[in-house]
Amino acid sequence: MPRIALITGGNRGLGRATALALIDAGVEVVYTHRGDPGEKIDAVPLELTVGALDTYDAFAGELRRVLRDRFGRDDFDFLVNNAGVGVHASIADTTVDAFDQLLNVHFRGVYFLTQKLLPLIADGGRIINISTGLARFTGDGYAAYAAMKGAVEVFTRYLAKEVAPRGITANVVAPGPSATDFAGGLLRDDEQVRAHLAQVIALGRVGEPEEIAGVITAMLADNTRWITGQRIEASGGMHL
Repeated sequence: MPRIALITGGNRGLGRATALALIDAGVEVVYTHRGDPGEKIDAVPLELTVGALDTYDAFAGELRRVLRDRFGRDDFDFLVNNAGVGVHASIADTTVDAFDQLLNVHFRGVYFLTQKLLPLIADGGRIINISTGLARFTGDGYAAYAAMKGAVEVFTRYLAKEVAPRGITANVVAPGPSATDFAGGLLRDDEQVRAHLAQVIALGRVGEPEEIAGVITAMLADNTRWITGQRIEASGGMHL
């Protein structure tokens, strides 16, 4: 029986790279998107605005239908909480609206979507929450964003303990700077920014989305099932 993964925000960036990597590993993929589902791949797209918590009941119902009709199952194996938005502002300039958007997507969304989907995750399954290297080191203008990710990291440790009796693991993957379209594609397209960051990364370059996807895929492999409650940073050795 094939394993099934649900990836939030799988229509672009790290989510799309992770979907492709898991498909290559023989995993069936369902991914969420907001609006544009992205380039067609061999996966099931489902629309979801992660920050809209009042839509979770309907989404869970639609997911149950897809699991039953497409895969002949009542559950799935892997949850990857990847969906995100970027807000860049100093503490002094962060608005309440911007803060609340980050809170709803990056923390309340991760917390309550996971809560809603726990009954659908198979015993022995895996949960990966995406954080950021900025929860360990600092970057100007990312206080609010990084604070949400720090909350996710604490939540993940508590989650790992609560779901352990079901044989489910929960871990964090924390990417460093990656060349995706996140934040307008700055780290993908601006060579000056890339060169500046390379100076503080031990491996001397910005990461590629496929490299982060490889870490996530490895954390969902059979031979990593003994790891839980941990934070795995994939930053090329930034600010060591």
